[in-house]
Amino acid sequence: MRRFTKDTPSTPAPLHPSDPLYPLPIEKRLTIHDKEILIRSFCKPEEIRRYAFDGQFGMHAQYKSLYTKKESLENNTAQANANVTLALEGENIIGFGVLNHPDEGDRWQEMEPGLMMEVKAIEICRRYRCCGIAGKILELLMHPSIVEKLIVYMVGYSWTWDLDGTGQSALAYRKMLIRLFEPLGLQEFQTNEPNICLKPENIFMARIGRWVSAENQKKFKWLRFGVTP
Repeated sequence: MRRFTKDTPSTPAPLHPSDPLYPLPIEKRLTIHDKEILIRSFCKPEEIRRYAFDGQFGMHAQYKSLYTKKESLENNTAQANANVTLALEGENIIGFGVLNHPDEGDRWQEMEPGLMMEVKAIEICRRYRCCGIAGKILELLMHPSIVEKLIVYMVGYSWTWDLDGTGQSALAYRKMLIRLFEPLGLQEFQTNEPNICLKPENIFMARIGRWVSAENQKKFKWLRFGVTP
């Protein structure tokens, strides 16, 4: 864990999407299965409305997609620093990622307001999995001007994983998530958060930005175990 000196600058204030300094969308283009895939970050509601979910998102025999309506993605764009990143084949959404603040009532809301943000979703439709799209979405979610002043975390609940579609065991899927998130600087942390502890394969990973103060790092350490120092 990074050590800070007395001269470490304080955490910069969060930016709202209406702020002129708010990060502009970034785009990446990939060619997969002879199709051009556009990955675009910081999508706004009016952009999301233009597109349609791929038919592979929705209900499967053993799995339900996290988001099946565009309104769910639009609602995630309203808060400061929120980032909805889409993977598009033409006008078709074939993948998405969402970075947003903790839900109401989450333990992590006890940190300084705006300090913690969660990778709430990252999903690729089945026919485009294992093509590198998820990693590219994560790269655009983790915008340097934002994440260095944040603690970014992800929570992996095994009951939300598409084990049937991947043909993997829960343990193998867990290892896949670690390989996906580690290149972005997230590492596994222990916690006694009840939902995470329900199953041994569940996972909590986080990345502590370089602008996060030593005091907040210490508070995060104690909060992971529901303790007030």
